[in-house]
Amino acid sequence: MKITNTVKTIKLLAILFISAITFTACSEDDHDDHDDHDHEEEVITTLNYTLTSGSDVVTLTYRDLDGEGGNEGVTTVSGSLSANTTYAGAIELLNETESPAENMTEEIEEEDDEHEFFFTSTVTGLTISKTDVDGNGNPLGLETSLTSGAAGSGSITVVLKHEPTKPNDGTSASAGGSTDIEVTFNVTVQ
Repeated sequence: MKITNTVKTIKLLAILFISAITFTACSEDDHDDHDDHDHEEEVITTLNYTLTSGSDVVTLTYRDLDGEGGNEGVTTVSGSLSANTTYAGAIELLNETESPAENMTEEIEEEDDEHEFFFTSTVTGLTISKTDVDGNGNPLGLETSLTSGAAGSGSITVVLKHEPTKPNDGTSASAGGSTDIEVTFNVTVQ
């Protein structure tokens, strides 16, 4: 009888062992798929930063239709900024690999707690402030206020961080996270 009980115990342990392996394998696969979905990098081929002050509209555009690794993206600026002027800024992000183009701005708005824009400028006297916030009250940057100073030229850099530390000191370097897009525009203030 001892042999029969031992055989039954071994069979039971083997079934439990196989069940545990199967359950663990399925659980890990589901977990991995979920992680991949949550941490996918957004496909952004186009960034439009539109600056408006009354009838004065200047659009900074970056377009890289073949994505990373292909041809270099192209930046264009529709005109000069006026000196000593305040502009309302709005960012639009698109994925133009889709037809029609997918509006990625909506995804950033939906996941605002996981994103933040950062702006730097080498133009003397030019400042950019974020005027919108995420659901937790932290700066987002889809909307801005840009104030120009005296005439000059330089650059404006726009960086979109994914999963930055919030709150932060307002610089992309201290925010951590990963960079979804980083673009530098050459601008003139007249």
